[in-house]
Amino acid sequence: MRIVVHGQQAFGKSILEALLNRGEDVVGVFCAPAAPGGRVDPLQETAESHNLPVYQPKSYRKPEVRDTFAALESDLCVMAYVTLFVPEEVLNLPRLGTIQYHPSLLPRHRGPSSINWPIIWGEKQTGLTIFWPDNGLDTGPILLQKTVDIADTDTLGSLYFDQLYPLGVEAMLEAVDQVRDGTAPKIPQNETDATYEGWCRKEQVEIDWSQPLDAVWNLIRGADPQPGAWSTHAGQEVQIYDAGKLPGTSASHPGEVTAVDENGITVAALGGYLAIQRVRPAGGKKMAAAAFAQEAGLLPGARLGGS
Repeated sequence: MRIVVHGQQAFGKSILEALLNRGEDVVGVFCAPAAPGGRVDPLQETAESHNLPVYQPKSYRKPEVRDTFAALESDLCVMAYVTLFVPEEVLNLPRLGTIQYHPSLLPRHRGPSSINWPIIWGEKQTGLTIFWPDNGLDTGPILLQKTVDIADTDTLGSLYFDQLYPLGVEAMLEAVDQVRDGTAPKIPQNETDATYEGWCRKEQVEIDWSQPLDAVWNLIRGADPQPGAWSTHAGQEVQIYDAGKLPGTSASHPGEVTAVDENGITVAALGGYLAIQRVRPAGGKKMAAAAFAQEAGLLPGARLGGS
């Protein structure tokens, strides 16, 4: 098949490399427009190293972009991490259509932060979907799905890079084979099970220390590394990473620092403690929590946040 790869960043690069490594006929690559003075996108860089034509339109609604896409005479488009809206008139240009990766078990967790929210809400499983995109947001028919467990110690980073990323590359290759063989299904999504969540942004991840230990713990790991759960000390914001959960009975007020040592900062929560190993102060870089405590004069008895 003549394949177009459309995506960006490391995941798009990995999809392209996986297709090329097994001899697929990639006829063109579409990726995000380059930011002025910014780093070259890894997908663009890889495509150019293989002498593949690269296209970086700012919009897919323009007739000239549609004409460029059509001129490739592709059989299939593979979408791997695409943030610009692509209308159906472009999605349907390849002879066999377009397939797309989404890191959740659709129709659950449609939207741009579909890895963060299952962790934040304490869910035990998530997964990925390869589907046939349409004009809706993550609403097209399902081709295949893979389920993964969410460990109690998983963060956004570990869940994606250790599971959803590599499994997603394998799933996309499997989906391409099914399309080629004519066995790829188009299973309508069950709208009664559908959920949509918007971006997980800074304003959604301020720590409420009055919440139960598990809720605070899930928020921290579901926002690690982005956007970074945060609290305040002496009126200054502090993002929290690499925390550990210590269940137990605490006589201290939630949000109270109960210990500071070489391992980090221990903070009381409702139903136990959080052992914080790494933080990022406002305007600074990530650093060991112990070093931050020393610089900021953070001592046992201090209170984080507005608790």
